[in-house]
Amino acid sequence: MSGIDVAGRLEGKVAIICGAGQTPGTTVGNGKACALVFARAGASVVCVDRDLDRADATVAAIREEGGDALALAANVAKADEAEKIARVTLETYGRIDGLVNNVGIGGGGDGPAKHLTEEAFDRILSVNFKAAWLVTKACLPIMESQGAGAIVNISSLASIAGHHMLAYETSKAAMNRMTQSVALSGAKKGVRCNAILPGLMDTPMAIEGISQRRGVPADDLRAERAAQVPMGHMGSGWDTAHATLFLVSEEARFITGVLLPVDGGQGARRG
Repeated sequence: MSGIDVAGRLEGKVAIICGAGQTPGTTVGNGKACALVFARAGASVVCVDRDLDRADATVAAIREEGGDALALAANVAKADEAEKIARVTLETYGRIDGLVNNVGIGGGGDGPAKHLTEEAFDRILSVNFKAAWLVTKACLPIMESQGAGAIVNISSLASIAGHHMLAYETSKAAMNRMTQSVALSGAKKGVRCNAILPGLMDTPMAIEGISQRRGVPADDLRAERAAQVPMGHMGSGWDTAHATLFLVSEEARFITGVLLPVDGGQGARRG
């Protein structure tokens, strides 16, 4: 658990975290970590996940700590459900100050161009990129009418330094471009948009998911991944969450259009 004191940094704010549920595993995922950290910082958090039970679990954890949160089930790759997220948040809290687009998938037919399947390409692009665009599209008019808002897209270091998962890498590269497009179009209207590019992270989706697909013991996979990071260890969902908190907070009020690696130096090594 993160021991960093973040109290007051989002006091009175309302934030939507898409993908706030927790994939089963022994560590914390990016979405749940973001939701917990935002709530500790004083925000009311709308925890969106396709699986309502997982969203409810995140909300329960927030409420145990005295925070305010709402669970909402939605398939963010569908326009009407993306619009529902914005509508329910506005009806419940009266505003939207922050949006974190954290939904992402990989595997299942992804690979180099000659092996990537059409089904995997369509599915991964829809979930990773189209969904983030749809929720952003739904929330932008509300943020613009307020004259303020901050969007953070959880991209990936693979968007600039990948090599063998074409659909995943392309979806995250598209997210980067959307980040800068939204940043420029929203700048004069008080809306900022930035992206986090996590490197090799010790999250359930990464470790348990890849371990199962490759048939590699989780601890062996952790050691393999840690050896690739200049700092000698992987990051965690907490590292993603604290970087995201900074970009949503007023501390980053003059920062927009940034693609921020959170990667232990791995991007610098790859160039």
